Amino acid sequence: MSIKETKFGGGLRRARQILGGKNALVVGLANTGVSASRFLKKCGAKVTATDMRPLEELPAAKELIDSGVKIAAGGHKGITFNSGELVVVSPGVPYDIPLLNEAREKGAEVISDIELAYRFIDAPIIAIAGTNGKTTTTTLIGRILEDAGKKVFVGGNIGTPAVEYVENEGDADFVVLEISSFHLETTKDFNPHIGILLNITEDHLDRYRDFDHYAETKFRLFENQDECDWAVVNVGDPVIRKRFEGGFGKGKAVPFTVSGAPGRGLFLKDNAVVFIKDGKQELYPVAGFRLRGLHNIENIMSVIAAARLAGIPEEVIKKTLSEFEGLHHRMEFVRELEGVTYIDDSKGTNIGALVMALRGLGGNVVLIAGGRDKGGDYRVLSGLVKEKVKLLVLIGEARFKIKEALGSLAETVIVDTFEDAVKLSHERAAAGDTVLLCPACSSFDMFKSYKERGERFRKLVEAL
Repeated sequence: MSIKETKFGGGLRRARQILGGKNALVVGLANTGVSASRFLKKCGAKVTATDMRPLEELPAAKELIDSGVKIAAGGHKGITFNSGELVVVSPGVPYDIPLLNEAREKGAEVISDIELAYRFIDAPIIAIAGTNGKTTTTTLIGRILEDAGKKVFVGGNIGTPAVEYVENEGDADFVVLEISSFHLETTKDFNPHIGILLNITEDHLDRYRDFDHYAETKFRLFENQDECDWAVVNVGDPVIRKRFEGGFGKGKAVPFTVSGAPGRGLFLKDNAVVFIKDGKQELYPVAGFRLRGLHNIENIMSVIAAARLAGIPEEVIKKTLSEFEGLHHRMEFVRELEGVTYIDDSKGTNIGALVMALRGLGGNVVLIAGGRDKGGDYRVLSGLVKEKVKLLVLIGEARFKIKEALGSLAETVIVDTFEDAVKLSHERAAAGDTVLLCPACSSFDMFKSYKERGERFRKLVEAL
């Protein structure tokens, strides 16, 4: 693969030239907003950061104030805009709140931190989007590139915010970014050299007008690509396949699917992933993958495509795939007790994730689900619940909504505490069953994060 020159680039030095003296507002002071504020200040911008939380609930407030950043806490009050000013919105902040609408009306530029970082990154970018599988895919691509001896930055929606790469004067061979739909809402010029779209299923419908609006936001990943770029897309996903038939843009498409052979790209044949590249077939036997399940084979297909397009040899890819065990809280084996398998899929925070989890399991499933509802239609799960779920144990704010949608398809029990959910699942599971934690909801009604929820599950299961 020949690496094209970036449209912008120039690193920290150019960032200082462009941003020095500029009035900048950062909206939202979670991890990304703090990094963006610090970066803009380091570049010489006049920075104000705002958050709905009061000052005492902002852990980084003192650090930012000491560096010269002004903090408007407890609501976005007293903020005015002028034409040409820069507004950087954190991914957790809806792009259409009144504050941001006013900024646009006054002529300010409203962008995401990903867009901000992109303008000063020299290295080719590999960007991964989709409803599910982003973190596994992003991590695995980064691991393969590192195993091939490349200098790699992995960040974005996973781990380190992208602006920290520029702030720390990164000199990576590749920048690998996990991209959320929230980032794509406010991109302008962002253009990954290799863009990967894994799947699109219902998620975050509490934030978007409808599913079509959510899907269109995902497709923005490709809108700035040209003939030198690559669009690696899962044509086994019906939403993506429909768009694929009409074209994604100017980037060269590399399709992949676990169902059927598209005649090009990547597909399954005789228990191996086939990659047709430059008219030749490359074979990657599934038996050589440490990760299991069709959803992980989809992820691996996109990883193989990206790595080969980046010039990584087949043998390096195969070696890493044989060693990579996956991520915590993503279909993670916890233990087997009295013939019952316990699986932690706390990162399964949407309905599509639960679909993939159930598809990949054999035997009877005792399913622990529920949490904070994200606006999806749980009836999509009807066939899988009827076929595979022996007992449905429901928790959290969404438990009654899920029961209304699925309660007639399997025995269903509502519990008030997470501890009760694990205890009941243990009591009712029999040898050969799987107890699966896959909430299909966010964790924020009962926990600080999906990680905390998964760790609690592990500790409770280990104590059985």
